[in-house]
Amino acid sequence: MLQPERIIRLEDDRVVMLDQRRLPDEEVELHCTSAADVAEAIRSLAVRGAPAIGIAAAYGYALAVARGEDLDEAVATLAAARPTAVNLSWALEQMSGGHGDAARQARRLHRDEVDRCRTMAQHAAALFAAGTRALTHCNAGGLATGGYGTAVGALRAAWEQGLLSHVLVGETRPLLQGSRLTAWELEAAGIPHEVIADSAAGHMFATGEVDCVLTGADRIAANGDTANKIGTYTLAVLALHHSIPFYVVAPTSTVDLETPTGAEIPIEERAGEEVTERFAARNPAFDVTPASLISAIVTEAGVLRPPFGESLAGHGLVTADAGEVRP
Repeated sequence: MLQPERIIRLEDDRVVMLDQRRLPDEEVELHCTSAADVAEAIRSLAVRGAPAIGIAAAYGYALAVARGEDLDEAVATLAAARPTAVNLSWALEQMSGGHGDAARQARRLHRDEVDRCRTMAQHAAALFAAGTRALTHCNAGGLATGGYGTAVGALRAAWEQGLLSHVLVGETRPLLQGSRLTAWELEAAGIPHEVIADSAAGHMFATGEVDCVLTGADRIAANGDTANKIGTYTLAVLALHHSIPFYVVAPTSTVDLETPTGAEIPIEERAGEEVTERFAARNPAFDVTPASLISAIVTEAGVLRPPFGESLAGHGLVTADAGEVRP
């Protein structure tokens, strides 16, 4: 499996990341020598996934410090790269509010996010029965989190415990993060899986081939409404109709108690050319799954159940001290 430093790392004069646009056909490193370069890598999806975006932003900030860049400008440039994933602004707040060695702080943030993923994966695996057949959407593995994975980390943990039998991977149009990235990670882990067209999910539910759905998250509002890759909401509706549990697996850095409901989450709309270059197109990158459709939210602190307004409010959230938890 990929080590965290292979996915993204800070060197003396650059941030180096595995270019996710080139996977799975090529493993190519992208070298960013300024905060603006890191912001462009985030914007162009060379690095993607909410926790990984936050890690990249932290490294971009540390690079700006090392290069003597204007930090206000660097923060503004990084923060504007993508609007939906709250980890981006969260990481920049941690870095801006920190004291001491910025590079050391950013690397600590990276380590802590990987540790949180490993812990939440164990919590989520406890939700599996022996022989579970799971469905996942987009990519919430090591590539998306800088190390281990949230939803895919849970699949890894369940597989290692002998609880998971098979994974269906939604291709995740239009950029195929499922068929390009998640399938690649599952193959490397030796986990049995099959890629399906996004539109085949309903058929798989109806024919009894899915026991649970696991996804990551880009932002979780105070009431439990959750933004994730476009198509997630559809899966949650299907899961409810077929009485299949729908689990969201994400670190506390993705929880945004300052956003009351999903209605206030900004939804990025990307260029229509990602869908088609021939016709006019709409291309929302995310949708919001209402809390009422979510069976449980799993973080590093445990499994949260509805009502999420109460369970999230009493939940530990990571502070700007990178690793400390507050109630």
